[in-house]
Order: sequence, then structure tokens, then C-alpha cells
Amino acid sequence: MAFENFHQVIAAVKELPTCRLCVAAAAEETVLEAVRDSRKEGLVEFTLIGPEEKIWRQAMTVSLNLQGIEIIDIPDPVEAAQRAVREVADGKADILMKGMVNSSDFLRAVLSPDGGMRRSRILSHFAIYEIPGYYRLIYMTDGGLNVSPTLEQKTAIMQNAIEFLHAIGLDQPKVAVLSANEKVDPKMPVTVEAQALKEKAGELFPGAVIDGPTPLDIALSLEAALHKGIDSPIAGKADLLVVPNIEAGNILGKAIIYFAGGRMAGLVLGASRPVILTSRNEPPMGKIASIALAAYSVARQKYAR
Repeated sequence: MAFENFHQVIAAVKELPTCRLCVAAAAEETVLEAVRDSRKEGLVEFTLIGPEEKIWRQAMTVSLNLQGIEIIDIPDPVEAAQRAVREVADGKADILMKGMVNSSDFLRAVLSPDGGMRRSRILSHFAIYEIPGYYRLIYMTDGGLNVSPTLEQKTAIMQNAIEFLHAIGLDQPKVAVLSANEKVDPKMPVTVEAQALKEKAGELFPGAVIDGPTPLDIALSLEAALHKGIDSPIAGKADLLVVPNIEAGNILGKAIIYFAGGRMAGLVLGASRPVILTSRNEPPMGKIASIALAAYSVARQKYAR
């Protein structure tokens, strides 16, 4: 399904059976605000892991009613992260969310070979943008985790993203491997890698339309493609933007937010279940949309077939 905005995602989640989200080290006010708002929308059920007394105290501060919410009392944040990962790995919860725990400790628990959520692929960041004036959501990877991915890593990053897009109902996502121009130039390694990814599309990325190297304007504007005389199956229709490195993704994402007034949701993909790794300064809608997208992907896979 091609969503136009975050509110459509939230509405779609409500049509499916409810999943359970487990929060690691949940005693943090902005996290509990996200729990409060998501619960009001009826998006997911919650398991909160952390210091129980502090969770109750902060819940009162943010007007969160904890009645019916499972709380597991583990004061140490690292131990809380490890327990939260086990809850998801054991099938007691469907989605993992980071609370007040160091990101490196949190991801270490996710990747632990002993009871973690490790898969054969690397973890990658997947961003979803709602842009004023644009007619649908745009997806981007990886502007948040992998600094300068190799061709092999880019392959895994794209597989993570395409698998997720399939899970939310995009059966044939159109993928633009971004670069500064559309011509392959050995002096620009990004273009060479983009061509390699395109050439292996059928083998490595079944169920997706891949093109690259692709400039951003061609990916998003059919008019620009026609003006330049570029014939691309994804011209003006790209669903997923694959950035060459973390700098490009970070700059593009912040330009969308600060210049275009866009809103972002984000997930970490590549584990056995979706992982939500939000920052404290992320706006409330970003957190709710992240939860909604994760829940929609899980619920469709579990119940909608």
C-alpha cells in the first residue's frame, strides 16, 4: 500500500490485530509520552522494562495511565535492554524500542549471539518522510547507522529495506540508488556500485524495480527525466532512496525536515523484528509514526495473509 501520510498508517494499524511492543529502560519522560500517545491511538500493547518505581513516578508526570500495562522491574539499563531483547526473541513481544539506555549497549543486546535478535544481515537505518506538498511517503536508507557501506553492505541494506516495504504492502517498490549524476564514471565509485546493484537486481532484489546511478531529481520528478532525455522505469516514481553514505543521508534527511517542514519516522532493520531507536528530541509524531509503521509491518505478516 502506498501511504500518503502518517495518519493513513495510523488508521491502517487500527484495522489489524494488536501487536505488543517492549520498551527497554522505559523510565524516560519522552518515551513514556510516546507510550501514552500510542496507547490513546490503540496502536499496540506495551511491556515496559526498567525501574518500576521511577516508571510510575514519571508516568504520573506525563499523565500516562499504566493500568493494564505490563511492567518488569529491572533497574539496570543494560540488564533491562537484555531482558527486552529476550522478550522479543522469545515471541512474548513483536517490536523492540529503546528507552533510557546507551545506544551501543542497546544494539549490543540486539546483536548478542546468546538470546539476541541477530540475523545474517547487518543492521541498517530506515527512514520514512512525510513531506508537505508531496503526494506520498518517501523512504530512505541508510542515513543513520552504516557510515560508508561497501557494495556488499549496500546489498544487505537494500535487502532489509525492500523486505520491509514488501511487509507494509508495496509489492513492487521502485528503488533509486542515488548519485550525483546518471552516468557511470570510474572516478565516482558510487556510480560504479550503483550500476552493479542495478545489474544484479533480479538475482538479489526480487520483487523490486532498481535503477542507478540515479540523481535525486530524476528519482522524484518525471518532468526532470523528460527534460534531460533520461528513460528510467522509476523516474518520478521512486519509493525508496538509497543514499551512498551516512553524510548524504543525514544531510538529505535534515534538509527535508528543516527546509521543507517534513516529518520523519525511523526504524532499525536487519534484526528478527523491527527495532525503534528514537532520539530524545524527536517530535511526538515521529515516535508514534515509527511505532505505527513497525506495528503495521508485523501485523500484516502475522495476521493479514
